This record gives sequence, C-alpha cells and structure tokens, in this order.
Amino acid sequence: MAFNKESVLKQLNDVCKNTLMETLSIEYIDAGEDFLTAKMPVNPKVHQPAGILHGGATVALAESVGSAASRMVVESNQQVRGIEIAANHVKSIQEGWVFATAKIVHKGRTTHLWEIRITDEKGQLISLCKLTNIVLSAK
Repeated sequence: MAFNKESVLKQLNDVCKNTLMETLSIEYIDAGEDFLTAKMPVNPKVHQPAGILHGGATVALAESVGSAASRMVVESNQQVRGIEIAANHVKSIQEGWVFATAKIVHKGRTTHLWEIRITDEKGQLISLCKLTNIVLSAK
C-alpha cells in the first residue's frame, strides 16, 4: 500500500485531541516514509520564567514527534513507548514557531532510534534530540 501523507497527518492530528499535544498546540505538518515534522508556537504558554522556550516543552515536542513517527512504521498490532530521550538545547527563542523533524536512525524489530532536530522559522537549530522507542505487542 502506498504511503498517503494527507491520511497519515490527519490520523496523527486527530488522535492528539485532549492530550498534551493539543495543550501545547503541536500540529503534525509533513510526513514521509522515514520522517515526520510537527510545529509548535512559541509564546508565554511554553515559556520558562525568563521568557524563552522552556526546555521541557521542547522535549515534549521532540518525544511527541518521535513517538508518532514510530507509530507510523509499526504494524497495527504493535504499540510504541518512549524509553529514553536526550536533548541538547543550543539556542533560545522567545516567539514564533519551532519545527521538529524526526528522522529514523535505526529501525529494529523491537527498538527504534530517532534523531529530532528542532529549528526556528529561519531553519536555525534550537535543539537536537535523540529518542529511543520500544515496540511492544498490543494487548
């Protein structure tokens, strides 16, 4: 079956209702067979007290995109759980949008490793994250 980007994005955005992704206004905007991109607004709702993007919000965005990307590539009888995430924050941002793109580094039977690059509207790197997911049988 051919990859249908519009269908995948609709499904991913639909399941985010009443979740942290909706609270943070995360929206999936682009997808391919080996990547997924989402955007999140940077505003006071995701700021830390100094008025810049909170690292925790950045990590929540990264894990949301990397986990959803794993769900795109597993079978319907499997589920995904994040087991480790690491983030390096290299630049701060006060307002605008950030974009997170997860690209597969390793797709094993039981683990997936994703690199998630979070950039601003100019394409400047804000954070570089690494997410490891475990693939489990659905019960």
